[in-house]
This record gives sequence, C-alpha cells and structure tokens, in this order.
Amino acid sequence: MARFRISTPARADLAAILATSQERWGDDGRARYAALLAAALQAIGRDATGPMTRDRDELLPGIRSYHTRNVRKTHGVQGPVHVVFYRATGPLIEVVRVLHERVEPAFHLNPARRSTIRRRGK
Repeated sequence: MARFRISTPARADLAAILATSQERWGDDGRARYAALLAAALQAIGRDATGPMTRDRDELLPGIRSYHTRNVRKTHGVQGPVHVVFYRATGPLIEVVRVLHERVEPAFHLNPARRSTIRRRGK
C-alpha cells in the first residue's frame, strides 16, 4: 500500500466535508461518508493510475482524480459527490484537494489560472 501525504488544503476540505455530513445526516451519515473517503484513498493507494482514475494534466502537471462514486456501493452512501485530486510519485501519493464534483477544479488547484479566468470574465 502506498504512503499518503495530505496537503493542508485537502485536510481543510476533508474537515468541511465531514462537518457538513454531520450537520445533514448526523453521526451515522458522517461515519458512512468518512468510511467512503477512506475507501477512496485505499483504492487510489492500490492502483493510482488505474481505470477508475483520470489524468488531469490540464489542471496541473501530474495531477489525477478519483471520484468517490467508484466506492459508494460498499459504504451505504447513495450519491457521493466528491472528487479526490492527487499526485502519485512512486510510493507516495499526495492528496492535493478533495472537491465537490460541481466545483471548477481549476479555481482551487491552479491559482495562476484562477486569476487569468477572473480577468477574462471582467
């Protein structure tokens, strides 16, 4: 199994996701979603470049993504909506962000691109 490094922004993402789960679905819902997120990380650790992952070089070099819906069936979560963005380098997997599927990842992964997009929209 690979080793994981979870970035500071990803830690904040995970804390916010679990806090929201707690508010909406209580202790049981939070526990189910935490198990789902852990299963997603385990799946990434087993096969970081597997068929359930996506190359996301358009966002940042070396970035891949894994949608939590790929592990939902075993954790009782009906509609998981988060995507894990990570970089795999040898035995280390760096989790960069964990974002809602409706969020534009370029705004959260690439600060330079964010400012370019904002300027274009003015």
